[in-house]
Amino acid sequence: MRKHERAGQTQFLMNTASNTPQKRILTGDRPTGRLHLGHYAGSLVNRVKLQNDYETYILLADVQALTDNYERPETLQAHIREVVLDYLAVGLDPKRCAFVVQSLVPEIAELTIYYLNLVTLARVERNPTVKTEIKQKFGHEVPMGFVCYPVSQCADITAFGAHLVPVGDDQKPMIELTREIVGRFNQYYGETLVLPEGMYAEVSRLPGIDGQAKMSKSLNNAIYLSDDADTLKKKVMSMYTDPQRIRGTEPGNVEGNPVFTYLDAFHPNTALIDELKERYRQGGADEKGKPLMGDVVVKRELIDCLNSLLDPIRTRRAEFEKDDAYLWDVISDGTRRGRARAGEVMEAVRSAMKLNYPVKL
Repeated sequence: MRKHERAGQTQFLMNTASNTPQKRILTGDRPTGRLHLGHYAGSLVNRVKLQNDYETYILLADVQALTDNYERPETLQAHIREVVLDYLAVGLDPKRCAFVVQSLVPEIAELTIYYLNLVTLARVERNPTVKTEIKQKFGHEVPMGFVCYPVSQCADITAFGAHLVPVGDDQKPMIELTREIVGRFNQYYGETLVLPEGMYAEVSRLPGIDGQAKMSKSLNNAIYLSDDADTLKKKVMSMYTDPQRIRGTEPGNVEGNPVFTYLDAFHPNTALIDELKERYRQGGADEKGKPLMGDVVVKRELIDCLNSLLDPIRTRRAEFEKDDAYLWDVISDGTRRGRARAGEVMEAVRSAMKLNYPVKL
């Protein structure tokens, strides 16, 4: 790998007027640890594809991470580092993308406060993700920070004037809420905010390796982008498949089988996967009674496929991991660029709301 330049020692392309794209992207992640294949399929692939055509801001949403990590805020610094390592490893270019720490952009908090007046509690609670996580994590003791975080997500998007938001399809309710809030703001105060569009991944939500509906860090059912080959093998070989297939000779179900879901998502040879599916559905045994198409065969195919995908990511990650100073330079520079953009948006917002008082501070 060509040695990377320190962020503070080079002028990023997005800062050069001739290279400034016309439209902007905002996306991001809560820094709660390493990223997994669900993040890769759901958003990272789109981000890498689009980074050359859009002015891209990627938010490290540490404030939102505090909604369920408020008792251990000291973990956030390490988690931010892990997430940025994954960003760089998958091919996100800090010359094209600004990696922005949410808590260091106070304009987002200011926008959130204004937006809270434009949405009801009942509307926020209709968000399916909010409902699910309340049930899983909080029960009846729900912090207000968690209830309000969908509104904060709207502020994240609009603070940077984003036109496009590449996310997984589970984030459609968040895009819908943002568009509602932007519509109300522009109706009350005049056309000020950009009305964003969601861009959804071709691959639907990946199930966990245990067959749960969603791959999740909290459910401990994820394959991480940084998992080594041995860890990957163990996880794939333990994957949930078809519970009705006891001996491996019975006709198997492909639909709802996580191994085939992953093969569909990541394997480049669709003809081969179609053949494996057909043989799996048929089942059967050879003359010695051994399965003609056992689960181990398809799991090994998945292991090879995922190692081909992850090997270059692992290599790049190991290289970037050697230079902590470079990582934090990248984060510092991206946050400065994000803060400057959010400042421009807030000037327009305050002017529209008549909050630009002639006060000198």
